[in-house]
Amino acid sequence: MDCIYLSDKFEFAVIYGRRRVGKTALINQFIKDKKAIYFMGVESNAKQNLENFSKNVLEFGTSIQGDTTFVSFQAALEYVFKLAEVERLILAIDEYPYVARSSKSLASTLQLLIDKYKDRSKLMLILCGSSMSYIEDHVLAYKAPLYSRRTAQMKLLPFDFSDTCQYFENFSDEDKALIYGIVGGTPQYLLQMNDQLSIEDNIKNTFLNPTSSLFEEPENLLKQEVREPALYNAIITAIATGASRMAEISTKVGEDTSVCASYLKNLMALGLIQKELPYGEKTSRKSIYSLADNMFRFWYRFVPENQSIIGRGAADLAYRRIKPCLSDYMGKVFEEICRQYLWMLLLKENPQ
Repeated sequence: MDCIYLSDKFEFAVIYGRRRVGKTALINQFIKDKKAIYFMGVESNAKQNLENFSKNVLEFGTSIQGDTTFVSFQAALEYVFKLAEVERLILAIDEYPYVARSSKSLASTLQLLIDKYKDRSKLMLILCGSSMSYIEDHVLAYKAPLYSRRTAQMKLLPFDFSDTCQYFENFSDEDKALIYGIVGGTPQYLLQMNDQLSIEDNIKNTFLNPTSSLFEEPENLLKQEVREPALYNAIITAIATGASRMAEISTKVGEDTSVCASYLKNLMALGLIQKELPYGEKTSRKSIYSLADNMFRFWYRFVPENQSIIGRGAADLAYRRIKPCLSDYMGKVFEEICRQYLWMLLLKENPQ
């Protein structure tokens, strides 16, 4: 990011990744000591987003106060491009998909203004989004209006086990592995863990606590991303409890494989499910599906079946049910940690 900022010419960076992975924190850290306009889109109509955007732009560029609003996104964006003709300026549009969905012509407007001003503007434009499928289909794809305009792109992924360990100084090595197996490497989830407490207390305070943000996190995230969360919930639960092949998943949820295939495709686009083909196999019928996110895997493995007693405040009883299963649960997590370690050794021996 710093290298393209220092170019002092027009730059266009796309940042995307799953929710809670740290995109907004990264942008705020990057722009904190620079001249920048930061705007976060909201899931509303075009009028509301234009009013909010206008307020952010005018607060930066003028001393105008009150309810002044640009007549259109094109007028507001053109004003920003002109501001950047005289000095380096960052425009960061966070949750861009919300804005673009409400204003269908926004992408074409950006294309027009980029082509018009790119040779004389010092603007650094950042588009950021949590809807990975939208960014990939409507910003990065060949047929998208903004295709080939970007000068940088960054897909943020959760931390691996090695990076996750740096969050915690007081956990033992075994507890660090357990925490990684429980919440994965997503920064927002890691912040909910306390290395001054035991693994048992961390689980009780989060997954077994109805007032915790993690208690309903998977269901809330699904509701934000999909229209029919019930079947998605059933499919994720089936995979979390042992179903790995299409036929097994279909049987567990009681739906045709064609229906399950469509839902699995969407879950893979969200980065929640991964599909693997066993070594040596060539047919997709042998594909194995697994949860790509440890927090989802832990939640769907243990929370739904204990939801009634958790709701009654019996966290101790719920944990006693979970504890004997933790060792078995950690099997796949340990395999993944080993794979990451081998990749790390390979990269060290063969540096780029």
